[in-house]
Amino acid sequence: MWSFIKKEVTTIYTAFYKLKEVKQELIINSAIKEFVKSGFDKASTNEIVKEANISKGSLFAYFQSKKGLYIFLIEYGSQIIGSLYEHIDLNETDLFKRLENIGIQKLHIHKRYPLVFDFLASTVQEESIEVKDIIKDKVDSIYAGGKDIIYKNIDYTKFREGIDIEKAIEILNWTMFGFGEKAIHQINSFENIGEFGDQYLKEWERYSEILKYSFYK
Repeated sequence: MWSFIKKEVTTIYTAFYKLKEVKQELIINSAIKEFVKSGFDKASTNEIVKEANISKGSLFAYFQSKKGLYIFLIEYGSQIIGSLYEHIDLNETDLFKRLENIGIQKLHIHKRYPLVFDFLASTVQEESIEVKDIIKDKVDSIYAGGKDIIYKNIDYTKFREGIDIEKAIEILNWTMFGFGEKAIHQINSFENIGEFGDQYLKEWERYSEILKYSFYK
């Protein structure tokens, strides 16, 4: 279902893309894990190559430098988020249904790339002068654009009169975030993502009914 990383023949990452997909994912997830844990400046390429079971020479052949690897991960993460936004059904005008569908898509992404959202979140807190401008250029812009897409064409007339819609959305987002974190901890115990998705939807419906009762007409 999900295939995020563009693999143009002319890319500077050609050598990396020649690896088997399983190996690509191992290197990506190993690097993300280290950058999330340590930040850019303190991240150790020794730890990354150890976790990924490759040589340091190979890592630098694929990405030239630690900064090159970090830039690759930002581009890769941005493509994933961009693809998530592209899959949003703008014909679905009910806010609860819209966020429910986004939640399902995020679970599919997490199953394959378990740390990508943590990595992108960590870039927002990154203080390294070496990469701050890159983050601002690539990550901040896609998040800002994505927020507009998430709430585009939503039918706010469903909310009761007197409800502070902005506060209601905050409460809904907090609930979705907490529920999503719970789902992420459970998902790896399911081999069948479809089976998990069915269970996820049934449980979410219980939460959404309570919130709809509070906010909707």
